[in-house]
Amino acid sequence: MKSKALIVSLKGTNLTSLEKKLFSKEKPWGVILFKRNLKSFHQIKNLISNIKFLTKNSQFPILIDEEGKNVSRLKDIIDHNLTANYFGNLYKKNKFFCIKIYKDYIYSLCRILNSLGININTIPVLDVLRHRTNKIIGNRSFSNNKKIVKTLGELTIKYLHDNKIFSIAKHIPGHGAAISDSHKMLPKVNLSYSKLNETDFYPFKNSHAKLAMTAHILYTKLDKKNPATFSKKIIKDIIRKKLNYRGILISDDISMKALKYDLVTNAQKSIEAGCNLVLYCSGKINENFKLIKSLPYIDRFTAKKTSEFYKFLR
Repeated sequence: MKSKALIVSLKGTNLTSLEKKLFSKEKPWGVILFKRNLKSFHQIKNLISNIKFLTKNSQFPILIDEEGKNVSRLKDIIDHNLTANYFGNLYKKNKFFCIKIYKDYIYSLCRILNSLGININTIPVLDVLRHRTNKIIGNRSFSNNKKIVKTLGELTIKYLHDNKIFSIAKHIPGHGAAISDSHKMLPKVNLSYSKLNETDFYPFKNSHAKLAMTAHILYTKLDKKNPATFSKKIIKDIIRKKLNYRGILISDDISMKALKYDLVTNAQKSIEAGCNLVLYCSGKINENFKLIKSLPYIDRFTAKKTSEFYKFLR
């Protein structure tokens, strides 16, 4: 099934006439839902059912950021009030108990997502905490211990897949060394390749996540001009080769202030650098249309991976 290399977003809890046209006439790869789109269990199910009906695709990719306490789009529906860092600390105290509790937790979360029709959750956060990690990551990270981050990250991916939910590992190749918030400005990380490779890259190496989300960060020693999302060098030489990532690569939200160009240019630069899909989160219908008209259809690699995604959901 041919689709454009774009994940769209919505304005409210019900589809507008133009949003209906977006799904029925255009070909977005998927849609991401936010708190502004989610009011009640019944409303969410109806919204997702309508999207799948309009796209004529019962397995249409429906994404959500459902990490836990700080990043929970379903907070009004399910208040799970836990963080990745809670489980990281629990793992330090008793890893066997932690794994048992964490499995039950993820399985319970997946049952809710399955019942709503959501099939992709943007976890795990594989950023390793450092002394000055910006609070935008904070307790969304499992730990300052790279091995704990990797272990719990791999378990997250396994448990999601066990329950027919795709995972999105983020923020590749690592956000932990950034001291500023990429929603507001472009973070700059001045660490050498060897330092980054030793810690930040570690949890992402050989990841089994079906999708991964890039970091809008300028790693000055790797590419002094381009943030990772726009960097052919980082995507090709580091993410694909050094980290051996073999899944679909998604840009982080192209409307974030870390990226300095207009939306269309941000989107096109992401694709040109090697991202397979562009993520747009602001929900403005005119921007959705502008982006989908300007972006190409997904490439052969992404089409193959998307086909695998549909088979996985059967």
